[in-house]
Amino acid sequence: MTGTSPAEYTVQGLRISELAEQFGTPMYLYDGDRLRETYRTLRDLLDPRIDVFYSAKANPNVSVCAVLRSLGAGMEVSSHVELVTALRAGADPRDIIFLGPAKSAQELQACLAADIHAVVCESLAEIAQLESIAPPEGVRVLLRVNPAFQAKGSRLAMGGKPRQFGIDEETLLESQEFFQGLRRVRVEGVHAYMGTRILDQQAVIDNTRGILDTARRLSAALGFPLNTVDIGGGFGVPYFEGEKDLDVAAVAAGVNDLVAQFLADLPGCRVITELGRYLVGWCGLYVVRARYVKQSRGEWFAVADGGTNHHMAAVGIGSFVKRNFPIRSLSRPDEPDLRPYTVTGPLCTPNDVVGKAVVLPEVRPGDLLGVERSGAYGPSASPVLFLSHGHPAEVLVLDGQAHLVRRRDTVQDLLDPQHLILV
Repeated sequence: MTGTSPAEYTVQGLRISELAEQFGTPMYLYDGDRLRETYRTLRDLLDPRIDVFYSAKANPNVSVCAVLRSLGAGMEVSSHVELVTALRAGADPRDIIFLGPAKSAQELQACLAADIHAVVCESLAEIAQLESIAPPEGVRVLLRVNPAFQAKGSRLAMGGKPRQFGIDEETLLESQEFFQGLRRVRVEGVHAYMGTRILDQQAVIDNTRGILDTARRLSAALGFPLNTVDIGGGFGVPYFEGEKDLDVAAVAAGVNDLVAQFLADLPGCRVITELGRYLVGWCGLYVVRARYVKQSRGEWFAVADGGTNHHMAAVGIGSFVKRNFPIRSLSRPDEPDLRPYTVTGPLCTPNDVVGKAVVLPEVRPGDLLGVERSGAYGPSASPVLFLSHGHPAEVLVLDGQAHLVRRRDTVQDLLDPQHLILV
Protein backbone atom coordinates (compact mmCIF):
# COMPACT_ATOMS: atom_id res chain seq x y z
CA MET A 1 0.00 0.00 0.00
CA THR A 2 1.13 3.53 -0.65
CA GLY A 3 1.84 6.18 1.89
CA THR A 4 -0.08 8.06 4.51
CA SER A 5 -1.25 11.61 4.97
CA PRO A 6 -1.13 13.45 8.30
CA ALA A 7 -4.84 12.77 8.72
CA GLU A 8 -5.42 9.25 7.43
CA TYR A 9 -4.17 6.40 5.29
CA THR A 10 -4.23 6.78 1.50
CA VAL A 11 -3.89 4.47 -1.47
CA GLN A 12 -2.61 6.06 -4.66
CA GLY A 13 -3.81 9.39 -3.29
CA LEU A 14 -7.29 8.11 -2.42
CA ARG A 15 -8.36 8.61 1.20
CA ILE A 16 -9.33 5.47 3.05
CA SER A 17 -12.37 7.15 4.62
CA GLU A 18 -13.74 7.99 1.18
CA LEU A 19 -13.14 4.47 -0.09
CA ALA A 20 -14.88 3.03 2.95
CA GLU A 21 -17.80 5.42 2.48
CA GLN A 22 -18.10 4.52 -1.22
CA PHE A 23 -17.73 0.75 -0.97
CA GLY A 24 -18.55 0.00 2.66
CA THR A 25 -16.76 -2.23 5.14
CA PRO A 26 -15.54 -4.85 5.61
CA MET A 27 -13.69 -4.84 2.32
CA TYR A 28 -10.54 -6.15 0.71
CA LEU A 29 -8.57 -3.36 -0.90
CA TYR A 30 -5.95 -4.23 -3.53
CA ASP A 31 -3.26 -1.77 -4.62
CA GLY A 32 -2.66 -2.31 -8.34
CA ASP A 33 0.62 -0.39 -8.24
CA ARG A 34 2.03 -2.75 -5.62
CA LEU A 35 0.76 -5.77 -7.56
CA ARG A 36 2.49 -4.61 -10.72
CA GLU A 37 5.67 -3.68 -8.88
CA THR A 38 5.96 -7.11 -7.25
CA TYR A 39 5.52 -8.94 -10.53
CA ARG A 40 7.81 -6.69 -12.57
CA THR A 41 10.59 -6.79 -9.98
CA LEU A 42 10.54 -10.57 -9.95
CA ARG A 43 10.26 -10.77 -13.74
CA ASP A 44 13.32 -8.55 -14.14
CA LEU A 45 15.34 -10.72 -11.75
CA LEU A 46 14.48 -14.08 -13.29
CA ASP A 47 16.03 -15.53 -16.43
CA PRO A 48 13.63 -14.62 -19.28
CA ARG A 49 13.51 -18.31 -20.19
CA ILE A 50 11.65 -19.01 -16.94
CA ASP A 51 7.90 -18.48 -17.34
CA VAL A 52 6.04 -17.08 -14.34
CA PHE A 53 2.60 -18.61 -13.80
CA TYR A 54 0.14 -17.17 -11.30
CA SER A 55 -1.47 -19.69 -8.97
CA ALA A 56 -5.08 -18.50 -9.05
CA LYS A 57 -6.00 -20.21 -5.78
CA ALA A 58 -4.13 -17.47 -3.90
CA ASN A 59 -6.64 -14.86 -5.07
CA PRO A 60 -9.07 -15.91 -7.81
CA ASN A 61 -10.62 -12.50 -8.39
CA VAL A 62 -10.90 -12.18 -12.15
CA SER A 63 -9.61 -8.59 -12.21
CA VAL A 64 -6.56 -9.46 -10.11
CA CYS A 65 -5.91 -12.32 -12.53
CA ALA A 66 -6.35 -9.93 -15.48
CA VAL A 67 -3.74 -7.50 -14.14
CA LEU A 68 -1.18 -10.28 -13.78
CA ARG A 69 -2.08 -11.74 -17.15
CA SER A 70 -1.63 -8.31 -18.76
CA LEU A 71 1.92 -8.28 -17.36
CA GLY A 72 2.74 -11.60 -19.00
CA ALA A 73 1.91 -14.15 -16.31
CA GLY A 74 0.56 -17.56 -17.22
CA MET A 75 -2.12 -19.19 -15.08
CA GLU A 76 -2.12 -22.27 -12.87
CA VAL A 77 -5.70 -23.30 -12.04
CA SER A 78 -7.23 -26.02 -9.91
CA SER A 79 -10.97 -26.03 -10.63
CA HIS A 80 -13.38 -25.58 -13.51
CA VAL A 81 -14.31 -22.11 -12.26
CA GLU A 82 -10.63 -21.11 -12.01
CA LEU A 83 -10.14 -22.33 -15.59
CA VAL A 84 -13.05 -20.19 -16.80
CA THR A 85 -11.70 -17.28 -14.71
CA ALA A 86 -8.30 -17.56 -16.39
CA LEU A 87 -9.88 -17.55 -19.84
CA ARG A 88 -12.11 -14.57 -19.00
CA ALA A 89 -9.05 -12.75 -17.67
CA GLY A 90 -7.55 -13.10 -21.14
CA ALA A 91 -5.08 -15.93 -20.61
CA ASP A 92 -3.97 -17.85 -23.70
CA PRO A 93 -4.95 -21.53 -23.20
CA ARG A 94 -1.35 -22.49 -24.00
CA ASP A 95 -0.34 -20.51 -20.92
CA ILE A 96 -2.66 -22.43 -18.58
CA ILE A 97 -1.98 -25.60 -16.60
CA PHE A 98 -4.57 -27.43 -14.49
CA LEU A 99 -3.67 -29.38 -11.37
CA GLY A 100 -5.46 -30.87 -8.39
CA PRO A 101 -5.63 -34.31 -6.76
CA ALA A 102 -9.31 -35.06 -7.48
CA LYS A 103 -10.23 -33.60 -10.86
CA SER A 104 -13.76 -34.42 -11.97
CA ALA A 105 -14.70 -35.82 -15.37
CA GLN A 106 -16.23 -32.41 -16.15
CA GLU A 107 -12.95 -30.66 -15.32
CA LEU A 108 -10.90 -33.03 -17.47
CA GLN A 109 -13.32 -32.52 -20.37
CA ALA A 110 -13.04 -28.74 -19.91
CA CYS A 111 -9.25 -28.99 -20.13
CA LEU A 112 -9.55 -30.95 -23.36
CA ALA A 113 -12.08 -28.50 -24.81
CA ALA A 114 -9.90 -25.48 -23.99
CA ASP A 115 -6.73 -27.18 -25.29
CA ILE A 116 -4.66 -25.88 -22.39
CA HIS A 117 -0.90 -26.28 -22.22
CA ALA A 118 -1.05 -29.33 -19.97
CA VAL A 119 -3.11 -31.29 -17.50
CA VAL A 120 -0.98 -31.98 -14.44
CA CYS A 121 -1.82 -35.57 -13.48
CA GLU A 122 -1.60 -36.64 -9.85
CA SER A 123 -2.28 -40.39 -10.04
CA LEU A 124 -1.95 -43.26 -12.48
CA ALA A 125 -5.73 -43.65 -12.35
CA GLU A 126 -6.18 -40.06 -13.53
CA ILE A 127 -3.83 -40.72 -16.45
CA ALA A 128 -5.86 -43.82 -17.34
CA GLN A 129 -9.08 -41.79 -17.25
CA LEU A 130 -7.59 -39.18 -19.56
CA GLU A 131 -6.42 -41.94 -21.88
CA SER A 132 -10.02 -43.16 -22.15
CA ILE A 133 -11.58 -39.75 -22.97
CA ALA A 134 -8.85 -37.93 -24.91
CA PRO A 135 -9.42 -37.25 -28.64
CA PRO A 136 -7.34 -39.09 -31.25
CA GLU A 137 -4.86 -36.21 -31.44
CA GLY A 138 -4.10 -36.78 -27.79
CA VAL A 139 -3.63 -34.63 -24.68
CA ARG A 140 -0.50 -33.07 -23.17
CA VAL A 141 0.24 -34.14 -19.62
CA LEU A 142 2.74 -33.25 -16.92
CA LEU A 143 3.39 -35.76 -14.16
CA ARG A 144 3.08 -34.25 -10.72
CA VAL A 145 5.76 -36.13 -8.89
CA ASN A 146 6.10 -36.55 -5.16
CA PRO A 147 9.92 -36.66 -5.12
CA ALA A 148 11.93 -38.89 -2.84
CA PHE A 149 13.69 -35.86 -1.31
CA GLN A 150 12.02 -33.66 1.30
CA ALA A 151 11.46 -29.93 1.06
CA LYS A 152 13.55 -27.59 3.18
CA GLY A 153 12.41 -24.37 4.79
CA SER A 154 8.71 -24.81 4.01
CA ARG A 155 5.93 -23.87 6.44
CA LEU A 156 3.73 -26.47 4.70
CA ALA A 157 5.55 -29.32 2.98
CA MET A 158 3.94 -31.04 -0.01
CA GLY A 159 6.59 -33.53 -1.07
CA GLY A 160 8.92 -36.21 0.25
CA LYS A 161 6.27 -37.73 2.54
CA PRO A 162 2.99 -39.61 2.07
CA ARG A 163 0.74 -37.09 0.33
CA GLN A 164 -2.51 -36.96 -1.60
CA PHE A 165 -0.65 -34.77 -4.08
CA GLY A 166 1.24 -36.21 -7.02
CA ILE A 167 2.64 -39.66 -7.74
CA ASP A 168 5.49 -41.02 -5.65
CA GLU A 169 8.75 -41.05 -7.54
CA GLU A 170 9.21 -44.71 -6.64
CA THR A 171 5.81 -45.59 -8.14
CA LEU A 172 6.67 -43.85 -11.38
CA LEU A 173 9.98 -45.66 -11.69
CA GLU A 174 8.13 -48.96 -11.35
CA SER A 175 5.51 -48.11 -14.00
CA GLN A 176 7.40 -48.35 -17.30
CA GLU A 177 4.91 -50.85 -18.73
CA PHE A 178 1.96 -48.59 -17.87
CA PHE A 179 3.49 -45.63 -19.69
CA GLN A 180 4.51 -47.72 -22.69
CA GLY A 181 0.84 -48.65 -23.14
CA LEU A 182 -0.42 -45.08 -23.45
CA ARG A 183 -1.65 -44.03 -26.88
CA ARG A 184 -3.48 -40.72 -26.42
CA VAL A 185 -1.86 -39.32 -23.31
CA ARG A 186 1.40 -37.61 -24.21
CA VAL A 187 3.63 -37.18 -21.19
CA GLU A 188 5.68 -34.08 -21.90
CA GLY A 189 7.29 -33.24 -18.60
CA VAL A 190 7.23 -33.03 -14.85
CA HIS A 191 5.66 -30.84 -12.20
CA ALA A 192 6.71 -30.68 -8.55
CA TYR A 193 5.67 -28.38 -5.75
CA MET A 194 7.59 -28.90 -2.55
CA GLY A 195 5.96 -26.48 -0.14
CA THR A 196 4.73 -23.00 0.59
CA ARG A 197 5.66 -19.88 2.58
CA ILE A 198 9.36 -20.47 2.16
CA LEU A 199 11.42 -17.55 3.51
CA ASP A 200 14.87 -19.18 3.17
CA GLN A 201 16.39 -18.46 -0.24
CA GLN A 202 18.73 -21.47 -0.08
CA ALA A 203 15.73 -23.75 0.43
CA VAL A 204 14.15 -22.54 -2.82
CA ILE A 205 17.44 -23.06 -4.67
CA ASP A 206 17.96 -26.54 -3.21
CA ASN A 207 14.40 -27.55 -4.05
CA THR A 208 14.83 -26.33 -7.61
CA ARG A 209 18.00 -28.39 -7.99
CA GLY A 210 16.22 -31.47 -6.65
CA ILE A 211 13.23 -31.03 -8.98
CA LEU A 212 15.39 -30.59 -12.09
CA ASP A 213 17.43 -33.67 -11.17
CA THR A 214 14.23 -35.67 -10.59
CA ALA A 215 12.85 -34.56 -13.96
CA ARG A 216 15.98 -35.76 -15.74
CA ARG A 217 15.89 -39.08 -13.90
CA LEU A 218 12.22 -39.79 -14.66
CA SER A 219 12.52 -38.74 -18.29
CA ALA A 220 15.39 -41.16 -18.82
CA ALA A 221 13.72 -44.02 -16.95
CA LEU A 222 10.26 -43.71 -18.53
CA GLY A 223 11.28 -42.50 -21.98
CA PHE A 224 9.25 -39.30 -22.24
CA PRO A 225 10.61 -35.95 -23.50
CA LEU A 226 11.19 -33.02 -21.19
CA ASN A 227 9.24 -30.36 -23.05
CA THR A 228 8.06 -28.68 -19.83
CA VAL A 229 9.31 -28.71 -16.26
CA ASP A 230 7.39 -26.86 -13.55
CA ILE A 231 9.78 -26.19 -10.66
CA GLY A 232 7.03 -25.00 -8.31
CA GLY A 233 7.61 -21.92 -6.21
CA GLY A 234 6.47 -21.48 -2.66
CA PHE A 235 8.00 -18.01 -2.17
CA GLY A 236 6.90 -16.77 1.23
CA VAL A 237 5.53 -13.52 2.60
CA PRO A 238 6.62 -12.60 6.15
CA TYR A 239 3.52 -12.07 8.26
CA PHE A 240 4.67 -12.48 11.82
CA GLU A 241 7.10 -10.78 14.18
CA GLY A 242 10.63 -12.10 13.73
CA GLU A 243 10.13 -13.22 10.13
CA LYS A 244 12.35 -11.68 7.45
CA ASP A 245 11.67 -10.99 3.79
CA LEU A 246 12.74 -13.65 1.34
CA ASP A 247 15.86 -12.47 -0.49
CA VAL A 248 14.33 -12.71 -3.95
CA ALA A 249 17.46 -11.42 -5.70
CA ALA A 250 19.48 -14.25 -4.15
CA VAL A 251 16.76 -16.76 -5.04
CA ALA A 252 16.70 -15.58 -8.65
CA ALA A 253 20.48 -15.72 -8.97
CA GLY A 254 20.62 -19.30 -7.71
CA VAL A 255 17.61 -20.51 -9.69
CA ASN A 256 18.82 -18.78 -12.86
CA ASP A 257 22.16 -20.57 -12.62
CA LEU A 258 20.51 -23.99 -12.20
CA VAL A 259 18.05 -23.39 -15.03
CA ALA A 260 20.82 -22.15 -17.35
CA GLN A 261 22.76 -25.38 -16.77
CA PHE A 262 19.57 -27.41 -17.35
CA LEU A 263 18.66 -25.60 -20.57
CA ALA A 264 22.18 -25.96 -21.92
CA ASP A 265 21.35 -29.65 -22.34
CA LEU A 266 17.62 -29.19 -23.08
CA PRO A 267 17.30 -25.86 -24.90
CA GLY A 268 13.73 -26.50 -26.05
CA CYS A 269 12.30 -27.19 -22.60
CA ARG A 270 9.77 -24.76 -21.12
CA VAL A 271 10.59 -24.01 -17.47
CA ILE A 272 7.75 -22.71 -15.30
CA THR A 273 7.73 -21.32 -11.80
CA GLU A 274 4.30 -20.92 -10.23
CA LEU A 275 3.69 -18.30 -7.58
CA GLY A 276 0.54 -17.22 -5.80
CA ARG A 277 0.96 -15.79 -2.32
CA TYR A 278 4.16 -13.94 -3.18
CA LEU A 279 2.64 -12.11 -6.15
CA VAL A 280 -0.59 -10.94 -4.53
CA GLY A 281 -0.04 -11.09 -0.76
CA TRP A 282 1.71 -7.75 -0.51
CA CYS A 283 -0.94 -5.75 -2.36
CA GLY A 284 -3.94 -6.53 -0.18
CA LEU A 285 -5.42 -4.72 2.84
CA TYR A 286 -8.38 -6.07 4.81
CA VAL A 287 -10.30 -3.02 5.98
CA VAL A 288 -12.71 -3.21 8.92
CA ARG A 289 -14.53 -0.59 10.96
CA ALA A 290 -14.51 -0.67 14.75
CA ARG A 291 -18.11 -0.74 15.94
CA TYR A 292 -17.48 -0.89 19.65
CA VAL A 293 -14.48 -0.37 21.90
CA LYS A 294 -14.75 -1.96 25.33
CA GLN A 295 -12.75 -3.11 28.29
CA SER A 296 -13.21 -6.53 29.85
CA ARG A 297 -11.36 -7.36 33.05
CA GLY A 298 -8.40 -5.23 32.17
CA GLU A 299 -8.21 -6.12 28.46
CA TRP A 300 -9.21 -3.68 25.72
CA PHE A 301 -11.23 -4.95 22.74
CA ALA A 302 -11.90 -3.31 19.38
CA VAL A 303 -14.98 -5.14 18.08
CA ALA A 304 -15.13 -4.70 14.32
CA ASP A 305 -17.63 -5.42 11.55
CA GLY A 306 -15.39 -8.06 9.94
CA GLY A 307 -13.31 -10.86 11.33
CA THR A 308 -12.04 -14.34 10.69
CA ASN A 309 -15.11 -15.11 8.57
CA HIS A 310 -13.31 -13.09 5.88
CA HIS A 311 -9.71 -13.53 6.99
CA MET A 312 -9.24 -17.03 8.36
CA ALA A 313 -5.50 -16.76 7.72
CA ALA A 314 -5.34 -14.19 10.53
CA VAL A 315 -5.90 -16.91 13.13
CA GLY A 316 -2.22 -17.80 12.72
CA ILE A 317 -1.69 -20.07 9.67
CA GLY A 318 -1.07 -23.40 11.31
CA SER A 319 0.66 -21.96 14.37
CA PHE A 320 -0.11 -23.39 17.79
CA VAL A 321 0.39 -19.92 19.28
CA LYS A 322 -1.68 -16.97 18.05
CA ARG A 323 0.51 -14.64 16.01
CA ASN A 324 -0.66 -11.45 14.38
CA PHE A 325 -0.56 -10.25 10.83
CA PRO A 326 0.62 -6.62 10.67
CA ILE A 327 -2.36 -4.50 11.74
CA ARG A 328 -2.51 -0.72 11.74
CA SER A 329 -4.83 2.17 12.39
CA LEU A 330 -6.02 3.62 9.09
CA SER A 331 -7.95 6.52 10.60
CA ARG A 332 -5.03 7.97 12.60
CA PRO A 333 -1.84 6.23 11.42
CA ASP A 334 0.51 9.00 12.58
CA GLU A 335 -0.68 9.16 16.17
CA PRO A 336 1.48 7.49 18.85
CA ASP A 337 0.63 4.01 20.05
CA LEU A 338 -1.50 4.09 23.18
CA ARG A 339 -2.30 0.55 24.33
CA PRO A 340 -2.75 -3.05 23.17
CA TYR A 341 -6.14 -3.98 21.72
CA THR A 342 -7.52 -7.37 20.88
CA VAL A 343 -9.20 -6.88 17.50
CA THR A 344 -12.24 -9.11 17.06
CA GLY A 345 -15.03 -9.55 14.55
CA PRO A 346 -18.82 -10.05 14.58
CA LEU A 347 -18.93 -13.83 15.08
CA CYS A 348 -20.42 -15.59 18.09
CA THR A 349 -17.25 -17.53 18.84
CA PRO A 350 -14.23 -16.67 21.00
CA ASN A 351 -12.03 -17.79 18.10
CA ASP A 352 -13.01 -14.73 16.06
CA VAL A 353 -9.79 -12.87 16.90
CA VAL A 354 -8.10 -11.00 14.04
CA GLY A 355 -5.28 -9.68 16.23
CA LYS A 356 -4.31 -10.37 19.84
CA ALA A 357 -2.87 -7.54 21.97
CA VAL A 358 -2.13 -5.32 18.96
CA VAL A 359 -0.48 -2.08 20.06
CA LEU A 360 -2.33 0.79 18.34
CA PRO A 361 -3.11 4.47 18.72
CA GLU A 362 -6.38 5.12 20.52
CA VAL A 363 -9.19 3.24 18.76
CA ARG A 364 -12.61 4.90 18.75
CA PRO A 365 -15.92 3.56 17.46
CA GLY A 366 -16.05 4.22 13.72
CA ASP A 367 -12.29 4.04 13.24
CA LEU A 368 -10.92 2.06 10.31
CA LEU A 369 -8.34 -0.66 10.94
CA GLY A 370 -6.32 -2.50 8.32
CA VAL A 371 -4.77 -5.97 8.23
CA GLU A 372 -1.81 -5.67 5.87
CA ARG A 373 -0.28 -8.22 3.46
CA SER A 374 -3.74 -9.70 3.01
CA GLY A 375 -3.92 -10.10 -0.75
CA ALA A 376 -3.61 -13.90 -0.67
CA TYR A 377 -5.92 -16.53 0.81
CA GLY A 378 -8.45 -14.00 2.06
CA PRO A 379 -12.20 -14.50 1.59
CA SER A 380 -11.80 -17.45 -0.79
CA ALA A 381 -10.03 -19.39 1.99
CA SER A 382 -12.35 -18.26 4.79
CA PRO A 383 -15.76 -19.36 6.15
CA VAL A 384 -17.63 -16.42 4.60
CA LEU A 385 -21.02 -18.09 5.20
CA PHE A 386 -20.54 -18.39 8.96
CA LEU A 387 -23.46 -16.55 10.62
CA SER A 388 -24.54 -15.74 7.05
CA HIS A 389 -22.53 -12.54 6.86
CA GLY A 390 -21.47 -13.39 3.31
CA HIS A 391 -18.59 -12.36 1.10
CA PRO A 392 -17.05 -8.90 1.61
CA ALA A 393 -16.59 -6.31 -1.11
CA GLU A 394 -13.33 -6.37 -3.06
CA VAL A 395 -11.89 -3.16 -4.49
CA LEU A 396 -8.91 -2.74 -6.82
CA VAL A 397 -7.19 0.63 -7.13
CA LEU A 398 -5.62 0.87 -10.56
CA ASP A 399 -3.97 3.97 -11.99
CA GLY A 400 -5.44 6.11 -9.24
CA GLN A 401 -9.01 4.92 -9.76
CA ALA A 402 -10.93 2.61 -7.42
CA HIS A 403 -12.90 -0.22 -9.02
CA LEU A 404 -15.42 -2.51 -7.32
CA VAL A 405 -14.20 -5.90 -8.55
CA ARG A 406 -16.55 -7.97 -6.40
CA ARG A 407 -19.65 -6.66 -4.70
CA ARG A 408 -20.46 -7.85 -1.21
CA ASP A 409 -23.09 -10.56 -0.83
CA THR A 410 -26.65 -9.41 -0.30
CA VAL A 411 -29.37 -11.14 1.71
CA GLN A 412 -30.86 -12.26 -1.59
CA ASP A 413 -27.54 -13.72 -2.75
CA LEU A 414 -27.35 -15.85 0.36
CA LEU A 415 -30.98 -17.02 0.34
CA ASP A 416 -31.54 -17.58 -3.39
CA PRO A 417 -29.66 -20.93 -3.56
CA GLN A 418 -31.82 -22.32 -0.74
CA HIS A 419 -35.18 -24.03 -1.26
CA LEU A 420 -37.89 -23.53 1.33
CA ILE A 421 -40.21 -26.48 1.86
CA LEU A 422 -43.64 -25.85 3.29
CA VAL A 423 -44.16 -27.57 6.64
